[in-house]
Amino acid sequence: PGNSGGPLLNTRGEVVGINSQIYSQTGGYQGLSFAIPIDVAARIKDQIVATGKVQHAKLGVSIQDVNQGFADSFNLDSPEGALVANVERGSAAEKAGLKSGDVVRKVNGQPIIGSADLPGTLAVAKPGDKVALDVWRDGKIVRLNAVLANADDKPALDEREEIAASDKGAKLGLILRPLEPVERRQSGIASGLVIEDARGAAAIAGVAPGDVLLSVNGKPVTSVDQVRDVVGKSSKSVALLIQRGNERIFIPVRIG
Repeated sequence: PGNSGGPLLNTRGEVVGINSQIYSQTGGYQGLSFAIPIDVAARIKDQIVATGKVQHAKLGVSIQDVNQGFADSFNLDSPEGALVANVERGSAAEKAGLKSGDVVRKVNGQPIIGSADLPGTLAVAKPGDKVALDVWRDGKIVRLNAVLANADDKPALDEREEIAASDKGAKLGLILRPLEPVERRQSGIASGLVIEDARGAAAIAGVAPGDVLLSVNGKPVTSVDQVRDVVGKSSKSVALLIQRGNERIFIPVRIG
């Protein structure tokens, strides 16, 4: 392996994947190679031949591995599954009832051992496919059924996000949402708003998606309405206190 685009063969001469990239500490051809599974490559080929384009299915969650600490916290018998850190608004996951803090243990009966197993399992699915999710929640398994969306489709903004993206909020150019409980525990941030998108004035000032907005002009904010109120009373600029990783920084944003 190592030739990007070349076939990956097993000992019987069967093509089992398409070599895609390599991780090398030296920059040479020796290192850890990665390949696209042949089932995924074949499905993509069939779509291109039939429609001229590729459509990928999307559940709409952010996930992470379940370590022993999480297993103990959620009363799991073993550190297995995909821990749901965030559920995208308007996504297939939200419509199915998935919540932050759920642990996905099976998809269509197939065990999910690590978080990477979830996207790997869904990679062979198509938009519109129905999947059965066995989820660990509140000390028991809950069965949820999801209809996978198209990864190219953008979820509809909820009412609070629309306020942030229009009218007075457009001066700022931010799309915001509250921190999920799991995110608060992981980050140690008691309250704030996750910046899902930054445009216009905010983007120019250096605000980035993934930042957490803690305060505006020194006033703590926990809702989009609070941000709208403070921004609406400002004429030229606002000072945003941002949590970025382990650092807290003030970013001035001109709105006038």
